[in-house]
Amino acid sequence: MKLRTVLAATLAAAGVMAAVPAAAQETLTVWWVKGFYKAEDDALFAAIKKYEAKHKGVKVELSQYPIQDMIPKTVAALDSGSPPDVAYADVYDFQVTAKWAFDDKLEDISSVISPMTARFEPVALSTTFLYDDKAQKRAYYAFPIKQQTMHIQYWKDMLADAGFKESDIPKGWKDYWSFWCDKVQPAYRQKTGKRGFGIGQPLGVDSSDSFFSFLTFMDAYNVKLVNDSGKLLVDDPTVRTGLINALTDYTAPYTKGCAPPSATSWKDPDNNVAFHNKTTVLTHNATISIAAKWLDDMNNASLTDAQRAEAKKNYTELIATGAFPDKPDGTKMKYRAAVKTGVIFKNAKNMKRAKEFVGFLLQEENLTPYVEGSLGRWFPVTKAGQQSAFWKNDPHRLTVYNQFMAGTSTFEFTKNYKFTVLNNENVWAKAANRVLNEKVPVDKAVDEMIARIKTVAGSGQ
Repeated sequence: MKLRTVLAATLAAAGVMAAVPAAAQETLTVWWVKGFYKAEDDALFAAIKKYEAKHKGVKVELSQYPIQDMIPKTVAALDSGSPPDVAYADVYDFQVTAKWAFDDKLEDISSVISPMTARFEPVALSTTFLYDDKAQKRAYYAFPIKQQTMHIQYWKDMLADAGFKESDIPKGWKDYWSFWCDKVQPAYRQKTGKRGFGIGQPLGVDSSDSFFSFLTFMDAYNVKLVNDSGKLLVDDPTVRTGLINALTDYTAPYTKGCAPPSATSWKDPDNNVAFHNKTTVLTHNATISIAAKWLDDMNNASLTDAQRAEAKKNYTELIATGAFPDKPDGTKMKYRAAVKTGVIFKNAKNMKRAKEFVGFLLQEENLTPYVEGSLGRWFPVTKAGQQSAFWKNDPHRLTVYNQFMAGTSTFEFTKNYKFTVLNNENVWAKAANRVLNEKVPVDKAVDEMIARIKTVAGSGQ
């Protein structure tokens, strides 16, 4: 009798336990831009898997979108009141992060960032210290993941086919660009019978490459559009002169027939595609994704032996990564660094886990493998990551390392958030297209550009 009672009680208890559902798993919603190649996405997946292994009760719901879709999708989610908990895109920093901070849409994550500030390179970290107009303060409203700057990439074999050596490439500004247009292109066409172009010049209004490249030409002429407090300097006659010189030089390759006719409608991947297809001898690009694509291919098990061998030859022998020529005044270029930023939205549904995830990702043992997983496409934002042997044992990456170690500058939007609007509009490429497609004189196109800058950003912040 006693045994039956104990069994009954035990079975009853088991029945009650069976009726209680397992503890609900928490969900963290993360939106992240799609990588340019497999290794980049794999590095993200590995970081997420590592986070989930540490926090077993949390499931990361990852959604990835192409670069051109990230901002429209995020804005739509914000407007509907259902944004992701954590979001990152390669162009947030250029076009929306500072404005979202100003408009009080982002969570102040200083509690996450401040304890680790000493680990970050100061210029990179400073770009996430943004102003919230409602809160009337600056704080860390974004987190730095990685950064980029402008590089030159060219085909050594196409240069050789034209009858030139790398040692023939001039160092001076005017001579450098003239070399590719006036010497390499005609010689390459004559000797190969192919319709190659000397320069893949990004000019599309839907391309972040076009405004990053144009602003680098502007930097070559030492143009400063804002001061440190965000006040516009465009009424200075020397600024106007510098802009005219920069726009003249930037449109010249296309005007001379030295860039593909389609360049005025290129989107971000298109200068890469033209280069990979050997339509162009040279292009400038804001990462070394062009070379790194071949590094990814040479280690991609899904490709054939022949494809991997071709990729290895391209990466190790045929493609060169270089810096820009000296400025017109003869001084060395100082490059602007675009620090790629992720955000946590103020109305994130799982704020606790969002901050936990960001803090986890930013730890050196997680962030460095993620950044290096992009095969050199992005440069680290942490001091330790920058000194990794990864950057010094490869000629492409060593060029990137040397450019960053020489010191960098920030974008205008870090001082005046309204430049994100101007970048989003791409007033820079629009001015170039006014010259190239509508035959507007360069000085008039510059005056229109200045007028638009004053309309949008004239009141500072």
